[in-house]
Amino acid sequence: MEKLIITAAICGAEVTKEHNPTVPYTVDEIVSEAEKAYKAGASIIHLHVREDDGTPTQDKNRFKECIDGIKERCKDVIIQPSTGGAVGMTNEERLQPIYLDPEMATLDCGTCNFGGDDIFVNTENTIIEFAEKIYGLGIKPEIEVFDKGMVDMALRLYKKGILKAPLHFNFVLGVNGGIAATPRDLIYLVDSIPDDATYTVTGIGRNEFNMATISIIMGGHVRVGYEDNIYMKKGVLANSNGELVEKAVTLAKELGREIATPDEARKILGIG
Repeated sequence: MEKLIITAAICGAEVTKEHNPTVPYTVDEIVSEAEKAYKAGASIIHLHVREDDGTPTQDKNRFKECIDGIKERCKDVIIQPSTGGAVGMTNEERLQPIYLDPEMATLDCGTCNFGGDDIFVNTENTIIEFAEKIYGLGIKPEIEVFDKGMVDMALRLYKKGILKAPLHFNFVLGVNGGIAATPRDLIYLVDSIPDDATYTVTGIGRNEFNMATISIIMGGHVRVGYEDNIYMKKGVLANSNGELVEKAVTLAKELGREIATPDEARKILGIG
């Protein structure tokens, strides 16, 4: 079985210091959390950025500050900026970080409910626009999947030549309005993608490590971090993203999976 790629989603756009006081907002805090996750074993930093007051932003200059700081401390890590941004942002806002020459970027492949009145909108034309611009800059897209229809959308665009092999998916399970975080649903998603595709599994909240364990066993990869979960276990807040990565590393070692370095992750994903 190939080595395990661990992605750390260090801050997201929704979780706040009111949820966990160690959620990073400032450039220094984001860089520090990325370094802790990297040193613990993460090969990929999935990156959202914030203003100093915690407001989510896709501002290119803010991303550049954070990316430069992360690269200074974690020289070989893969940085994967989000093009999802936050609910309500325009396409132009969301796409800003792809113009900073990242190796990877996210590509959301459908519209979904995010709880309450929040709708995360990705029309087919938006998906095509983002895909063409991401590939046009030589960036590896990670296809974000919150429900089975998003796999079908990605495969339809793959058949049209808009998405290109080898495909890499991130299955996000347990979001309100998305697919449930169950072994059955994960197996269903994995069985729906091409044999040469790779995948990462993201479990939301209390599902994080249950889903990570199943993915490790199945040969997939895992994502952990404050964007998805702020607890080490029920009622116990994590002190850093590094602690969450360390827990994933421990699970992997117990289950017989070695951890991929960033360069090994590049080879597995077909980057570079």
